[in-house]
Amino acid sequence: MSEETKTVLTGGCQCGAVRFALSGLPAKISICHCRMCQKASGAPFASFADIEHADFAWTRGKPAAFQSSSIAVRDFCRDCGTPLSFRRIDGPRIEIMTGTFDRPDQIIPTRQYGTESRLGWVVGIANLPSQTTLQNYGPEKANGIISHQHPDHE
Repeated sequence: MSEETKTVLTGGCQCGAVRFALSGLPAKISICHCRMCQKASGAPFASFADIEHADFAWTRGKPAAFQSSSIAVRDFCRDCGTPLSFRRIDGPRIEIMTGTFDRPDQIIPTRQYGTESRLGWVVGIANLPSQTTLQNYGPEKANGIISHQHPDHE
């Protein structure tokens, strides 16, 4: 990504030590239920935006990396531990975890992989009883929370 290129999307880790920018839209956005992605994300599934290397740049800091298999490396923030990406060794693209985008609501998955490991209860989560953070903590406690998280912008 060159400096003259227009930024389309941005994001980064929880503490702000690592930030990134995209100059083009992702080729695809997916969810992976495989066991390796479950462990790497610490969640029931991982969600990724697949981006050409030419359309991607780390704009602040550099992530640490863990070679999670013989074909792939996963990047993460060495300061706060946020999982950031999955990339095939010597592959043409990087897959950025959708939760790390400043506007994750704009990154909508259109396919799923690794469904042999999909947890049976995942399909019904939209129907579970739910509360907002304010409802969960109450106004007094919610208003007293001090976030140390980097804001979703520069």
